[in-house]
Amino acid sequence: MRPSVRRFCNAEGIADRLDGRRRRLVPTTVVAAVRGLDTPLPQIRDAAAGVHRVRLVSASTTIVTSVPPAVTTSDGVEIAVHDLGGDGPPMLFAHATGFHGLVFAPLAHLLSGQFHGVALDLRGHGDSGLPLGMDFDWHGFGRDVLATVDGLGLTRPFGVGHSGGGAGLLLAEQARPGTFRALYLFEPIVFPPNGPFPTGAGDNPLSEAARRRREIFDSRQEAFDNYASKPPFDRVAPEALRAYVDHGFADLDDGRVQLKCRGETEALVYEQSWRHDAYDHLAEVRCPVTVACGATSDTYGTDLVEAIVDRLPRARAEVVPGVGHFGPLEDPALLASSIRSAFAAEGQPPA
Repeated sequence: MRPSVRRFCNAEGIADRLDGRRRRLVPTTVVAAVRGLDTPLPQIRDAAAGVHRVRLVSASTTIVTSVPPAVTTSDGVEIAVHDLGGDGPPMLFAHATGFHGLVFAPLAHLLSGQFHGVALDLRGHGDSGLPLGMDFDWHGFGRDVLATVDGLGLTRPFGVGHSGGGAGLLLAEQARPGTFRALYLFEPIVFPPNGPFPTGAGDNPLSEAARRRREIFDSRQEAFDNYASKPPFDRVAPEALRAYVDHGFADLDDGRVQLKCRGETEALVYEQSWRHDAYDHLAEVRCPVTVACGATSDTYGTDLVEAIVDRLPRARAEVVPGVGHFGPLEDPALLASSIRSAFAAEGQPPA
């Protein structure tokens, strides 16, 4: 059966476009990975560049789709973008370090009645390219965000950022005030100069751990089982973990799979995490911002949330019960409720 072709639009009449050109959509077939069960499903692909539409068929289903299109940043990095679907104004999702945009598919599905979700893979992650000289200055993440907003023609989208992605959204808004209608930042990596990350690139424990991380598995299922059996991924919701594994690994010629975000890449990102100046420019962010942390987080505390909120002109703090630093992936339903409430004041009523 031929699937219906629907232009990517929202309440502000924004059409699906890339690099300023409208694209013709044609049907294609993708594979639904339902806990090991492969089922062909109709899907929509962009005839020119593979517009990446993700349909969450059920809570335990993620879609293995064609290679997504890319937008190009001001410094020449190709950034993969993913259309997560939904009805309403645009909502841009920015992921944490080491992840990719499609981990938000379960969360975006729960918000699809109020928002049209779009996610990007930050430079060095997922299907996006690497910066020249492996320079992971975090201002580059801000450029990734702005390139996505411009390439898709998004007008004042809502933004949801997790960890490093939250910093990327803030850096984008600081570089171009008025880009976002409102932001929801879950434990953004925006710290005062005195911590909590070490200030020497060589002694960052997160970088050291990333360089030791296992990159190759015999199969995606082996990777999924490995992650699900131990911290910190054992707290991640199965559907979010499945999305991470399905789209976060590349196929090798020998049948094995390898992490797309390599350990050295992740380590270099962490080493630059303390160098950006988003904290110093919080007063320049004019849109409403919710800064949230998990009640059981070992990364953030309410003191840090309050320090950020105190420096933002229009901000509120929220502590989300029962989740840690991976909150948006641990309990998508709880975070969806929190996001709806945060954005309700901006004209989006709770479901």
